[in-house]
Amino acid sequence: MKPILIVKAGSTFPSLKQHYGDFEQWIAHGLGDGIPIQVTDALADSPLPEIADLGGVVISGSHAMVSDELPWMRRLVRWLERAIAPGETLPVLGICFGHQLLARLLGGEVADHPLGMEVGTVALRLTEAARADALFSGLWQQPWVQMMHRQSVLSAPPGVQVLASTGHDSCQAFRYGNSVWGCQFHPEFSADVTRAYVQAMRGHGLSDQQADDALPHVRECPQAAGLLGEFVRCVEPAAA
Repeated sequence: MKPILIVKAGSTFPSLKQHYGDFEQWIAHGLGDGIPIQVTDALADSPLPEIADLGGVVISGSHAMVSDELPWMRRLVRWLERAIAPGETLPVLGICFGHQLLARLLGGEVADHPLGMEVGTVALRLTEAARADALFSGLWQQPWVQMMHRQSVLSAPPGVQVLASTGHDSCQAFRYGNSVWGCQFHPEFSADVTRAYVQAMRGHGLSDQQADDALPHVRECPQAAGLLGEFVRCVEPAAA
């Protein structure tokens, strides 16, 4: 079977990496053992894989900001333009930074949110379109997700189907066509990882009060974590 490519767009804090692993390991764990996994470091100079050789793509989160428009981001965008071009059916999922990168590529607005960071366990407001969506239908009964972001999709791209919002963001998730998704939340985060992130962000965009307010509400989000397994099911026909 063709592999799912995890595009590693950065690393977590060294202290978290030591105890919990890194972005690509959390994503691979969520995808499970049913399909081969390939990882590429978007920050490296090595060429990105041939699109025809892949069954699907997951773009990780990052501590970098989409608005920085760094050279490695521009290179990744050029590759993604081909991966999601009209007529392509390659399943693609962007998580947090990946969600924002896809949104910007498609014509949305991405920038620092005027209200600051959104962190901790948050309930989504799912749209009717999410009820029948291949990835998001499983969140309908329990829409709790893990958040950790400073920038947001402030305006959704034209032509996408918005699947979820919160009081903080009007575009927490979207689908483009039938096989490209973006989600601002982190399906790969456990409750422990989320708590560790909240603690690590104290004084780095998050006040002590904000952290103290968020921590008691952090909980496991099994339905959100299951989104990665649903993505595998979308990939399997294309990867065979």
